[in-house]
Amino acid sequence: MAFRVCLQSLILLSLAVAARTVNAQTSQPSPSPEDEVIRVTTNLVTVPVAVKDRKGKTLFDLRQQDFHLYEDGTEQSIVYFDGPQRANEGARQISPGRQRPLTVAVLLDVSDSTELKLQAIKDSAIAFVEKLAPEDRVVLMAFDKNVRTIAGPDDNRETTRSAIQKLRTGQGTSVYDAVDSITTWLGKISGRKVIVLLTDGVDTASQKGTYLGTIAAAEHLDATLYPIQFNTYADFADSPSREAALGGMATAHMTRNGELASEAYKRATRYLRELAEKTGGQFEYSDSVKNLARSFEHVAERVRDEYTLGFYPRDQSKKGRRQLTVRVEVPGTSAKTRKTYILKPSSK
Repeated sequence: MAFRVCLQSLILLSLAVAARTVNAQTSQPSPSPEDEVIRVTTNLVTVPVAVKDRKGKTLFDLRQQDFHLYEDGTEQSIVYFDGPQRANEGARQISPGRQRPLTVAVLLDVSDSTELKLQAIKDSAIAFVEKLAPEDRVVLMAFDKNVRTIAGPDDNRETTRSAIQKLRTGQGTSVYDAVDSITTWLGKISGRKVIVLLTDGVDTASQKGTYLGTIAAAEHLDATLYPIQFNTYADFADSPSREAALGGMATAHMTRNGELASEAYKRATRYLRELAEKTGGQFEYSDSVKNLARSFEHVAERVRDEYTLGFYPRDQSKKGRRQLTVRVEVPGTSAKTRKTYILKPSSK
């Protein structure tokens, strides 16, 4: 009998220890995106739309019935509508009981080419995060030759600010791996999604992601991408260690991979512009600390000023690229959104 009681006590003790272990594992302060998956179970397509008047000013007071959305020329029923965040909250229209969260992913290039601008990058990123609404979910990733999550979507703003301030530079630049990582994760969650990518765009270290592969992944994703390209070429050109003789007296600047720096930067700019174009975002270029802060402000304004429309495609069977058109029934207005998207199957 004593043995049985002792055995029962050991079992209960083991279960208590196991429970404490599980609780400790599930209460980590900064979960990675892979731990924060919200499964997509429908084919609701969300479409961010920026609407401006003839003077280029954003219109904040439009209603759902002011919008018409077309896929391949066929009008779709708008089943979800959300007005701009900067609109008067009393006038802001949101589909009743159906508000969908905004997830903002901020990707920061902290490779060695950013060393002279790192503090400006930190300050601008913190200012950007503070302009977002309190309910917005923020994922913060940093990359050099490695890609890592430094703040998760459930972290508070103070934790996010602290994570940004602790950033340090490292060698190599894995731009493609960073975009591959965030598009994979965002493809598993619902709601409106925005990616802000701050980088010079010159990839030297990616192991998985590729130029074309990440462009395709971004186009498949129902997220808007805002690349901010900061100019590191001048700093690069001032480094004697990056010079190589071309014969005679001529010299050229080379990347760590032995590629002509001029060609690498041209490809980087083309890549970032294409990401913005394919997703309906906006490309920003910064050649100074002042312009870097202004670029982040432009993106924050665009994110807060957009309307969000949602629809279920009438044709669920068609494969490949689909054309999108948004028309606003208000004279003198223009609407900007992504031009195409690719419908992905629902995950079960």
